[in-house]
Amino acid sequence: MAKRDYYEILGVAKSSDAAEIKKAYRKVAIKYHPDKNPDDKAAEEKFKEAAEAYEVLSNEDKKARYDRYGHAGVDPQSAYGGGGSGGMTMDDIFSNFSDIFGDSGSPFESFFGGSRTSTRRRGQKGSNLRIKVALTYEEIAEGVTKKVKVKKQGTCDSCGGSGAKDSGSVQNCTTCGGSGYVRQIKSTFLGQMQTTTVCPGCNGSGQQITSKCTSCKGDGRRAIEETIEIDIPAGVEEGMQLSMRGKGNAGPNSGSSGDLLIMIEEKKHKYFTRDGQNIMFDLFINFADAALGTSVEVPTLSKPVKITIPPGTPPGKIFRLRSKGLPVVQSYNQRGDQLINVNIWTPQTLTPEERLLLEQMREMENFQPKEGKDQKGFFARMKDFFE
Repeated sequence: MAKRDYYEILGVAKSSDAAEIKKAYRKVAIKYHPDKNPDDKAAEEKFKEAAEAYEVLSNEDKKARYDRYGHAGVDPQSAYGGGGSGGMTMDDIFSNFSDIFGDSGSPFESFFGGSRTSTRRRGQKGSNLRIKVALTYEEIAEGVTKKVKVKKQGTCDSCGGSGAKDSGSVQNCTTCGGSGYVRQIKSTFLGQMQTTTVCPGCNGSGQQITSKCTSCKGDGRRAIEETIEIDIPAGVEEGMQLSMRGKGNAGPNSGSSGDLLIMIEEKKHKYFTRDGQNIMFDLFINFADAALGTSVEVPTLSKPVKITIPPGTPPGKIFRLRSKGLPVVQSYNQRGDQLINVNIWTPQTLTPEERLLLEQMREMENFQPKEGKDQKGFFARMKDFFE
């Protein structure tokens, strides 16, 4: 089933600023929030859909890619993707609610003092990792799988990421009783108001560790080196960013892992330069071949091919090899061309015999450019005029 347009989901225009997008998301999130719509699967899906739309449109970089490429621009499996939602869970959504509804993660807790145990905070999400991968034009033309070694923070093997020495070393937080939140009643000129905030004793996890893991010192992570396979589609470009969800640093205290962001670089090619999906090749031939015509072999990204140079070919002439360029990323049978720019090679040194032949050619009528003939006629007429 095709995804709905993110702007349509939040009910905002493409030109809306960050404040308008945030306001629209609050409205939709409250309307379809699970606390307001218990056991309503349709409302839950719309709630997730709105969170996914907001995650993209509230991020300037993701919003720009979405505006340019649509859903492919933020799909982690897409070549354009740069860390899109990739299928958000309810835990992901509630963990990101603090900037919208405050620390409680639920508008119904903060507004009405309600309770929702499933919004208990888990460990903090790990940070993203960024790497660069350099590709040849040949790899870009066909797509490639790269294996890269990444040094990062991984889950501690000894404690499984909990940070505790053993299961008996974990207990409910004595401050919040395991809920992860504490409620406070404050007196205001409007009367008493109840607010819900993250528990300072457990930082929202609802648990406390009485004895820390000796391997990770209670952090739940350790330094590791992991070999990761990256499937790079054909047609990627310099500066394009790919994303692999969950392949970044592990989060402390069983927190979810960040993403691995892969920046594409292009290696300089021996023969070609790139212009979008087209590749450019400079062909050098001598004057005789340009005047008389010839057949030459030129390299391509696959195998050399022969092309015919017709007689009288001028320098700067462009020959085109259809579909010998680079493919359009994630498209079917769309490929650029190879453009061959003809250059006339001028020898730097001459033998006496070569010089004599060229001097004889220079005086021949057929080797005079039209501009040269017109100039000679002009000066002859001017000479007659003044005499």
